[in-house]
Formats: sequence, C-alpha cells, structure tokens
Amino acid sequence: MKLAMVMPVLNEAATLPARLATLTGLRSEGVSVIAVDGGSDDETVVVARSCVDAVVHAPRGRAAQMNAGACHPLARRADALLFLHADTALPVRAVELVSQALASDAIWGRFDVRIEGRHPLLPMVAAFMNRRSRWSGIATGDQAMFVRRAVFESLGGFAPLPLMEDIELSTRLKGISPPVCLREQVTTAGRRWDQRGFWRTVWLMWRLRAAWTMGGDAHALARRYGYAVRAPAAVAVLAKAPVPGQAKTRLAPLLGHGGAARAQRGFILRTLATARRASTGPLTLHGAQGAVHRLFHLLRDRWGVACVPQADGDIGERMAAVMVEHFERSPRLPLLIVGTDCPVLTPEHLQKAADALQTHDAVLIPAEDGGYVLIGLRVALPGVFQKVAWSTPRVMAQTRQRLIQAGARWQELPALWDVDDPQDWIRWQALASATPDDLHGP
Repeated sequence: MKLAMVMPVLNEAATLPARLATLTGLRSEGVSVIAVDGGSDDETVVVARSCVDAVVHAPRGRAAQMNAGACHPLARRADALLFLHADTALPVRAVELVSQALASDAIWGRFDVRIEGRHPLLPMVAAFMNRRSRWSGIATGDQAMFVRRAVFESLGGFAPLPLMEDIELSTRLKGISPPVCLREQVTTAGRRWDQRGFWRTVWLMWRLRAAWTMGGDAHALARRYGYAVRAPAAVAVLAKAPVPGQAKTRLAPLLGHGGAARAQRGFILRTLATARRASTGPLTLHGAQGAVHRLFHLLRDRWGVACVPQADGDIGERMAAVMVEHFERSPRLPLLIVGTDCPVLTPEHLQKAADALQTHDAVLIPAEDGGYVLIGLRVALPGVFQKVAWSTPRVMAQTRQRLIQAGARWQELPALWDVDDPQDWIRWQALASATPDDLHGP
C-alpha cells in the first residue's frame, strides 16, 4: 500500500529537524512525506526541504494546509493518507500498522496517543483521550488520523474550519465506517499544557468541545483557543449543472457539448476545492439549470456541501436572492459570491477578499472582460445588482456606479480572467500544464 504523509507546519524550524529525522526510515520504505507551510516567518521551509519529498504552500490553518497537501501529485498517487502534526512522532512500525489496518474493509483509523510533557497527570489525559475516542468513534489530529485517499477525496477533505476540522471529518467518516483504533502510540508534545497551565488547558478544551457539540461557531472557538484566525466570510458558489448542451456552450465548438459539460464539472470541483482550502467559513453551492443533477447530489451526500437551487431571473437577480437569504440568516457574517468560470481563483484570493471586508462594505475582483469574478459584501446592498447590463464589458463600471450611489466603501483586488470561449480554454490549458502542482484541483 502506497502511503503519503501530510504534515502542516508553521514556524517549526527549532523542533522540525528532530521530528523529520524520525521519518527518514519511513521514506526509505516508499512513503512520501509532504510538508505544507502556512506562511512561516522563520527557517521552517528551508529545514523542511532538506528532509521531505515536497513542500507545499497554503493559507494558514490546519484544514487548509492538509487539504492542500492532499492535492499534491505525490498524495494523489498514494492509496492512503496519514495526517501528522509537526509536534507528533509516529511509532517505529507505523507504515506496517497502517497497511495492516487498511488491508481489510476498513477505510480510516487513528493511533492511541501519548502526551510528552512536564505535568504528571498528562498520561491520565492521554488515556482519557484514547478511551473517549474508542468509545465515540471520533479521532483528533493528535492521534495521526489515516484514511484511504479515494474516500478522503470523495468526502471533499477537511471542512473549511479554523478549529475542530478533525472532529468534523471524523463524524463524516464514522457515518461510513467505524475507525480502526490502533493501540500503538504516537507521541505528541504537551507544550500547550506546559505553557498555558495544566488545569486551565484541560478546562478550556472541555469547554470548546462542549461548545462545538452544541453548535458553536468554529471561528469564535478558534479565537478562544488562541489561534490567530483569518477574517471569516461565507462563500456562495453559483454554478450551472454540467449538462451537455446547457453548460459552457461557447466551448462546444472546440470541445463538443460533452466536453464542455466535463469542463464545467471540473470548474465546479476546482472552485469548491479552492473555497475549502481558503477555510474562510461556510460553503454553499447554488445550482442552476439542473439543481437536481447527480453531481450536486454527490457533492451534498459525500462532500457535505450544502447544495440549494438558485432563484429565477437574470444573474443579478439570482445573486441578490443569495445575498438577501444569507444576511437574513447570518447578518454579522460577510459573504463572498463567486461563479465557477475562473480557474485561476486561489484560496489566497478568497482570504484577501474576506480580509478586505473587515474594513470595507464591499470587495471586488474584476475580470479582464469587464465583469467581475468575485463580489463580497459586509452588509446587504441590493442596489449593487440592479440596472446592470450583465454579460457585457460594462458590468464592472456599472457596479462601481451602484456602489457609489449606495454610499458604500469598497476595495478592488487585482483582476483575473474567466474561461468563456475557446481562446480562454487554450490559455487555461497552457497555464495548467506549465504549473500542474499549483493549479490542478481535485
């Protein structure tokens, strides 16, 4: 069984060499080790490059980083993925144990954990974590979760959460099959207990776990935990179903109607993967022209993506309906609206847009053709979608006028481009083939 290990790292230069040294023997067994840096400002990347098979850069946050690592070609060629925190060490027989665990019908599992630290009660904490995990079927990231790659991809990877991403994924995996709970132990650093105080940390973790169970917001919980959380924003993806003859029809002269529909399917999956990797907040797909398409059912049932039908009307009326519904439900959470025609949209674009909404009423990413590929709103601005000549080069200019009329303060990020016609498709294929590691989505 081919195994790929994905390790999210952030400012770990001081401790990373010792951790990575323990993986040297595993790499000799054919295991790929992928480090995913979340924007370190020390020598983490330099240290990692000398000890791993690949270094990937991703937006900060374990969910975003681990999803990015799982998209790397080395991971895609593996049969199974193991997610290893940078402060966790595997047992000697880890690869053999994982291979044996997944040799039957099992699809995922985790190790028992031992916590290495100063406080004498840390072994008790570890014993309780292991027993609770075995009883509940829920694993934590400290326990070195492993999963069949095909299953991980079918579920859409980790949800875009700044905290509790391991609990959320475990819940979905448990719905398919119970985990294999290996009694061999990984060793994780107890530095959070040592630095913050033992009882204070125990109490905080209990409260956060209880709040999550009761439906607490992951961004708020992450701030309570002490994470430097990026600005949150919900993401609404508007997409046509990949129906031949209805989707990407301007590509049909080059690709045929079936090929154009397959291209649309790829753009949908890529945009959703980008939103997940950005980890800014809740993700919803709004389907048009076939909202009951089997792809949307698959995304809902296996990826856990909320899929809802779009409202009737032109694109402006449909975006306005998404805006109204969102702010009625979540008035304090900013909203990013994107289509699926811009494959060069990255997680960093979404995070920068979310950041902009901390100080602006709106944010836009213009398109080279005169429209825009993203609009973000901090508050409902109905006028921004009215009296706009959609699908013309005047869209961006008219949108600016609507924002001025609304008295809104907005920010524009650098322009991107859509794939609408055959020339755009050729441009995209040339770019994607030139830099496959960065641009190929799941």
